[in-house]
Amino acid sequence: MTAETSPESMTGTVTLDVVIPVYNEERDLAASVDRVLEHLRTLPWSYRVTIADNASTDGTAIIARRLAHTHEHVEVVHLAEKGRGRALKRVWSGSDAAVLVYMDVDLSTDLNALLPLVAPLLSGHSDLAIGTRLGRGSRVDRGPKREVISRCYNLLLRGTLRARFSDAQCGFKAIRADVAREVLPMVEDDHWFFDTELLVLAERAGLRIHEVPVDWVDDPDSRVDIVRTAVDDLRGIARLGRALVTGRLPVKDVAERLGRASADAGEGRIGLQVAMFAIVGVASTVAYAVLYLLLAGPFGAFTANLLALLLTAVGNTAANRRLTFGVRGRAGVVRHQLRGLLVFAVGLGVTTGSLWLLQATGSTGRTLEVLVLTVANLAVTVMRFVAMRSWVFVRRRRSADLHEQVADLA
Repeated sequence: MTAETSPESMTGTVTLDVVIPVYNEERDLAASVDRVLEHLRTLPWSYRVTIADNASTDGTAIIARRLAHTHEHVEVVHLAEKGRGRALKRVWSGSDAAVLVYMDVDLSTDLNALLPLVAPLLSGHSDLAIGTRLGRGSRVDRGPKREVISRCYNLLLRGTLRARFSDAQCGFKAIRADVAREVLPMVEDDHWFFDTELLVLAERAGLRIHEVPVDWVDDPDSRVDIVRTAVDDLRGIARLGRALVTGRLPVKDVAERLGRASADAGEGRIGLQVAMFAIVGVASTVAYAVLYLLLAGPFGAFTANLLALLLTAVGNTAANRRLTFGVRGRAGVVRHQLRGLLVFAVGLGVTTGSLWLLQATGSTGRTLEVLVLTVANLAVTVMRFVAMRSWVFVRRRRSADLHEQVADLA
């Protein structure tokens, strides 16, 4: 057996291919691989351990080659660039195994969870499987900072991308090879957001994700840059959300090829549009309330309402144009804003009327004004969605299309 190989040249079929991405892990690599091999020998399936070296600059590559020479079930793939997602995509894409597994080199997850992780995939019950540190039955030993960050991140995924899995970033996952071949080409991220993007796209394609509660101990020597990773994840969420809203990703085609029903079947794009519009609407409502409070003092209630609603209306139209309805470029910008301002005029009538009725009854106080106007503005937001979807951003039909329709009628 060669000490070093590329995924494309792997020969021989095995059941499990356990991929361990590494970067400068000369201290822990050998011990971790030995532990994984020892555990795999207790399972009833054939296996391979693939070390994916992400352009390490220390002695990791030498140790990886030595392990491959020593153990017949170990292979090495060297990558010229860093990136956990890049490593997994490359190895998984070229593997001949039936089930593809990924685990972190620090082995923070108890290996006893490996059998319940892969068994549902081999039986055909599920398409992907993930270890979860946030499910019932999990035992987690980590600091409060990482615990809060993890829970907030997964709540954010639920609110923005409608994710239903509980733990996106646990470094303990498995996927069936036939599923990987369909989903991986859609995954764009090559770094830490890879896991999240893979799972969201799998859900959208109607694939079944099995969750396994794990025992997990935080690695005190973790070199993950939390701040940078958080920023990259937020960018990834925005990018993936836009791609789903605009229909750029062929998740329904993947669902059809795999014989699944897309998670968005029956909803069309309106489900995604409503989700994104709600996010923009909440942000606009908060911005409106803040602007009203800032402007009410120097300008008075009616003028403050007018200015706050006008500013948020322009921003709301621009945000929905790009994020919710996927309209890009400068073509039609003026027309869209003018139509948006007409809808704004209606909204102004509703909120101004609410304010007038409030003052006519003798009720006073900034808090009550903000409450009433916020409720009225939420109602206007619903009206804005209907108007935007059916009128504001509807493209003009070409004259040829109109002539064709006239001919058909004649």
